[in-house]
Amino acid sequence: MRIVIEPMGGADSGVMEAVSKAVEAVYKVKAPVGNGLPEPRHAYDSARRQYQASAFLRELRASRKEDGDILLGVADADLYAPGLNFIFGEADIFGRAAVIALARLRQEFYGYAAEPGILAERAVKEALHELGHVWGLDHCPDPNCVMFFSNSILDTDRKRSAYCDKCSETLGL
Repeated sequence: MRIVIEPMGGADSGVMEAVSKAVEAVYKVKAPVGNGLPEPRHAYDSARRQYQASAFLRELRASRKEDGDILLGVADADLYAPGLNFIFGEADIFGRAAVIALARLRQEFYGYAAEPGILAERAVKEALHELGHVWGLDHCPDPNCVMFFSNSILDTDRKRSAYCDKCSETLGL
């Protein structure tokens, strides 16, 4: 089994490397970076200026090369799900796939200068969060746990890039 980290729409190579290394370290599996997929243009909502996340998940599932692979898309886009203003990521438990969105993880989105280190750290947290969902974890009440629900970037910044003891135990880590 491996977790393939798939850039979608030209995601930053530094972010891809940071996510791959973190996933390998936490899950003790190979986490190669894929060749990349285009962002699904049909998923763009011009009124919202966002993409619907479910289309990214469909593209990921369709791209699976090996049955045992878990897929993690890293989208250089702003994603949403029905009923929500935005999402940092979404997981498909049954499809063994997840996607994270970089747009709102970037400092520039909030009017600050770009900081690649902060972007990579946030991307790692969201990647581990969504992969936790793929493995069946729910949101955790511990605000320091990577499985805590991020309602804003402040929540993402506050939590650690690690599972709490309870979540780690559930995952068998």
